[in-house]
Amino acid sequence: MSTTDTKTPEFTGLRAKLWPIHSHELKKFIPLSIIMFCLLFNYTVLRDTKDALVVNAAGAGAITFLKTYCVTPAAILFVILYAKLTNALSRENVFYAVVTPFIVFFGIFGFIIYPNLHILHPSVESVQALHAAYPALGGFIDIYAYWAFSLFYVLSEIWGSAMIALMFWQFANHVVRLRESKRFYGLFAVIGNAALMVSGPLVMFCSTGISHLVPEGSDPWQYTLYLLMTSVVALGLLSMYVYRWMHQNVLNDKVYFDPAEAGVPKKKKEKLGLAESFKLIIKSPELGLIALLIMAYGVTINLVEVQWKNQLKLFCNGDKADFNFYMGMLSTATGFITILFGLLIGNNILRKVSWSKAAMITPLAILVGGGAFFCFILAEGLMEPFLQFFNTHAIAAAMFIGLGIVVISKSIKYTLFDPTKEMAYIPLDDELKTKGKAAVDVIGGRAGKAGGAMVQSWLLILFATKDVVAIAPIAFATFVVIALAWLFAVKALSVKVTAATAKRKLADDKL
Repeated sequence: MSTTDTKTPEFTGLRAKLWPIHSHELKKFIPLSIIMFCLLFNYTVLRDTKDALVVNAAGAGAITFLKTYCVTPAAILFVILYAKLTNALSRENVFYAVVTPFIVFFGIFGFIIYPNLHILHPSVESVQALHAAYPALGGFIDIYAYWAFSLFYVLSEIWGSAMIALMFWQFANHVVRLRESKRFYGLFAVIGNAALMVSGPLVMFCSTGISHLVPEGSDPWQYTLYLLMTSVVALGLLSMYVYRWMHQNVLNDKVYFDPAEAGVPKKKKEKLGLAESFKLIIKSPELGLIALLIMAYGVTINLVEVQWKNQLKLFCNGDKADFNFYMGMLSTATGFITILFGLLIGNNILRKVSWSKAAMITPLAILVGGGAFFCFILAEGLMEPFLQFFNTHAIAAAMFIGLGIVVISKSIKYTLFDPTKEMAYIPLDDELKTKGKAAVDVIGGRAGKAGGAMVQSWLLILFATKDVVAIAPIAFATFVVIALAWLFAVKALSVKVTAATAKRKLADDKL
């Protein structure tokens, strides 16, 4: 019997609330946290940069077209390629095969593609002619006009789904025991989001702090991209190194990882293809409900963020550096609030309350906060006396109110939504936790974001406009309906999670 199979001592005092990790578990916990830190660091840098590039070049409305008609098909293609990789390569080598192409592209974008945009992008005159000839198709024309930014945006979005939701959490679900998950997963969110506390200030500095350091006559934004893309490549390489170190020094020790406990069969079973994996999802009520949670979050946060980023663009007067500065501020504030909330509240919620109550907090917070933001935009005229009292104007107020709501929503998402979602996977069998999870997390997440984006893109086409404020009333109604459906899905899933967890725990106790 291994040492981890014996009953662990109770944690007391402050340690029970802030650091419920045994000393012998650090060899597993710390490298997992480093991998999450690296992947989240890159996601934050890429997320901020992609928005600065696209919104200031083509407007916030272009995001809705990219998410619907580019990101979602790319996500489906990724899942197909991922399924083929899992059949052809070992679990370890799949990680390297997925991460490497991304960091190669981002390095090429920063040092080769962006400096040569004047050659690679179509001329301004040809783009203007297309807009004049086909005004209702402005979103598609902008994707073509700024194709390098569009490609950067798509791959940055896929990085978030592929690396965080799939590569990291699938790996964590594979190596973390059920009895460790409630103590590990809350802290993963806290420590992983320390990346935002580092990447946010880096983005802010690179956006506005280096302007006086670049050679005279040079484009400061180009040097911003040099620094940011260098950091992305470096952290990507570090994540692969730590991943390799774990396989050499941790996962070969049954004290930390036992294939039998992880549900890995001793005899290799034939892996299912993509079509069979989708059939598993359809037949599994648990996976279907998890997919609904992911899609609901994607739709609601997308509807809020598109409106907020439009207010941010107006506030920054189209300046990419200023826009990226505030995106860095968003990341920094999100990291700070996430760590504070996770350490003091979130981790204890996960350990002390039921799964249902913990999972219900995220949709409630987004419903209340997002609803308040939409109401402010739609009732801007009624807010004039309030704005005059605080000596501010509507755009500034909407930008900062939206900033605060997005920060709080993302912090709760990282500390409660992600861990509760992942805890719902643990009782499932190994096949559902691999290919089933791949389809649910990647396609489900993309379908969620594409759902909100699709509604908005259709409305922009219908009204032949690029102004997302014009479609805010219908977007608000969609937001409320999806948020309420999210709450009902959590209630339905809680019954199945409770039953599946009890069944898996009984099986683990017999090992």
